[in-house]
Amino acid sequence: MPLRFDDIGNRLKAFRLGSGLSAEEIAQRLGISRTALYRFEKGEVAKIETLEKLAELLAVSVPTLLGVGVEYIASAVSYFERMRQIEESAEHIIVLAGPISYVLASDGFDGALGDILRESVPDGIAKRDRALAQIDELMDVLRQRKATYRRRRPAIVNLIAAAEMERFLRNGLVGRLDLPDNTRRARRALARAEAAHFTALMENEPIGVQIGIVRDTLPHTSFQIFRQPDRRILALSPFRLGEEPNIRTGVAMITSAPEALALHETMARELWASALKGPAAVRFMRGMMEKLSSAPAKAGEGDHP
Repeated sequence: MPLRFDDIGNRLKAFRLGSGLSAEEIAQRLGISRTALYRFEKGEVAKIETLEKLAELLAVSVPTLLGVGVEYIASAVSYFERMRQIEESAEHIIVLAGPISYVLASDGFDGALGDILRESVPDGIAKRDRALAQIDELMDVLRQRKATYRRRRPAIVNLIAAAEMERFLRNGLVGRLDLPDNTRRARRALARAEAAHFTALMENEPIGVQIGIVRDTLPHTSFQIFRQPDRRILALSPFRLGEEPNIRTGVAMITSAPEALALHETMARELWASALKGPAAVRFMRGMMEKLSSAPAKAGEGDHP
């Protein structure tokens, strides 16, 4: 596949955002103007020597920056920025990403997500201030991503694991489990509201949105398949939002390798074929919510359900 200079610019921007370095800092270290750096991010061809310096500064390989083979991403900020970029021209998306697909989530989910991500960062870790600052950067990227989706409305197929949704309802929308009882109750209410939001999507079936509930065991690593006018892209990620999120540890991968795409497309088709959809999915979700809302609380559930 030929190199696409707009993609190189997109990757450069994504890795810059994830590095914690400002455009001014990077330009100064490279001995170039900030304007020149922004031109690179818009797809202007840079000399290979400049790309090598950029790759070293951003702690990525030149092949990853060029998009040769597999693109490896160790930053949640960089990964979600890449998702935003790819979704800018995607026509169809298949999502398997925990109990909640972010682009379909409600505004209430967005309103709570920043606090949930901040409480997921343990006290006393190295560079905690930087980790907290990156959450604000991540939320900016996520909001831009949702705005892109709502503006363009590409077709989306969302696969949800029944077991993950049940755990989400039991635990609530939390960054960690050792929260006060009143906070846990409020977060369970938020989780129920989000489950009700997705149930309404299943019932109303808005154009371009298909949601299936999979009762089989699903992989913990999420994946998304994007179809653009001229290519298909597979993204695999350990990063997750919502209940017990992970935005600090792991390596995501993005590729257009035919074998990887074929294997994941086959898995997605098989999961979709066996998934509950339409009225059956709505009944299942409502039954789950009713069962969990009427179940008596267990001793100690406020801290460790």
